[in-house]
Amino acid sequence: MRLFGATAIAALAWPHAVMAQGLSAEEAAQLRAEIAALKAQVSKLESRLDGVEAAAAAPVPAAGVVPGTPAPAQVASAAQPETKIGWKGSPLFSRGDASFKVKGRIQYDAGYVSAPKSVNDRAVGFSNELRRLRLGGEGKLGGGFGYKLETELSDNTVDLVDTYITYEHGKWLVTLGNHNQFQSLDELISDTAGSVMERAAFTDAFGFERRLGLSVQYQNGPILAQGGIFSDSADSLTNASDGPNGGDENNSFGLDGRLVFAPKLGPVQLHLAGSYHWRDFKRLSETPQRYRQRAFLHSINSRFLSTQAISAEGESHYGAEAGAIMGQWHVAGEAHWLRVFRPGLADPTFFGGYAEIGYYITKGDSRPYKAGIMGTADPKNPVSKGGPGAIQVNLRYDYLDMNDTGIIGGKQNAYIAGIIWTPINYLRFNMNYAHIRYDDAAILAGTRADYGVDVMGVRAELDF
Repeated sequence: MRLFGATAIAALAWPHAVMAQGLSAEEAAQLRAEIAALKAQVSKLESRLDGVEAAAAAPVPAAGVVPGTPAPAQVASAAQPETKIGWKGSPLFSRGDASFKVKGRIQYDAGYVSAPKSVNDRAVGFSNELRRLRLGGEGKLGGGFGYKLETELSDNTVDLVDTYITYEHGKWLVTLGNHNQFQSLDELISDTAGSVMERAAFTDAFGFERRLGLSVQYQNGPILAQGGIFSDSADSLTNASDGPNGGDENNSFGLDGRLVFAPKLGPVQLHLAGSYHWRDFKRLSETPQRYRQRAFLHSINSRFLSTQAISAEGESHYGAEAGAIMGQWHVAGEAHWLRVFRPGLADPTFFGGYAEIGYYITKGDSRPYKAGIMGTADPKNPVSKGGPGAIQVNLRYDYLDMNDTGIIGGKQNAYIAGIIWTPINYLRFNMNYAHIRYDDAAILAGTRADYGVDVMGVRAELDF
């Protein structure tokens, strides 16, 4: 455009310059003034043409958009971060502080129970089952809010497992929904991270389970405090469970609390904890309660230990926990007491506990620890990289006594050995042997209630 202006001025000024050779001084001065005015007009025209070209090059704003402000698409693009897709055993989607992860679990169990020939029960011999088939998801919504939703096929029924909404702010965590009640270390450890195939006998015999409730957790350094109020399990409160034991008529509730002290002393992670629980059966007291337990394997339905039906108004229980992780070694133990409130009768108190020791024979592998719970190792040398994976051996002594104040539920002394192979992350193979000695067993060996059984169990599990 500047070139055009200069050319135009030269073209117009050239004839005047030629003519100026025959003009007087006064006429030449007038001609110079005209040429200067012409230059000023051409310069003004150039400025206007430059503005027109700039406007033509700019994008046309959408209807309703004020010129000079960002378009809606530009604003949305700047406000929303990019969606990222990762992998943690399953797809993990994240955008800013929001995320979603697919979760699932498959466990296949098989086992064999050897008992005296005089034990006439279908539990003896081979059994197998799809122990758990779980599918769901978890994630964060932003602003500190999160969620988890899991359903499980177990015992040929579909149950709700962890199904809750969370809010996390600093050292506080609030949970609303179907979740664990902080009963014991062994109960809170994931079933894919335990030292042996099944949890301690008292956790099942005393009826530990997830229940609908509201809980609050506070963690500050080595101190962890947990507490909540709970009703009953989500499945017990459905209309399909209507009646004295469920549905609209189930108004039972309880209070639960747990306090953990877990200091790190050099390379040693310590765990010390105590818990207390109280429950009022309310309308559930119309139906007598029973406390019972299998011979280790879940694939058998027969209970070798069982109390008679007990008319009760409620129960309370409390427990003590201790453990430590020292590199490839770990130790853990618990003691738990359950008191059953019987109207007009003495209250029986049942006791259960265990002690265990475990060791990773593969170098560098160790149990992780987080939020008052022990986990399972991610192999340092997985099979996918030419290594052996993680191999852990465990020994456990498991005790249960349900004899007190005229109630004969039986006793067990169980000695359990297990080996766990984790070839790659999320996949484990578990093999256990248990010798269980019973006193006052509910299933008789002929006329004897005191005898021993031997149990073999194997499990393949995928957890992501």
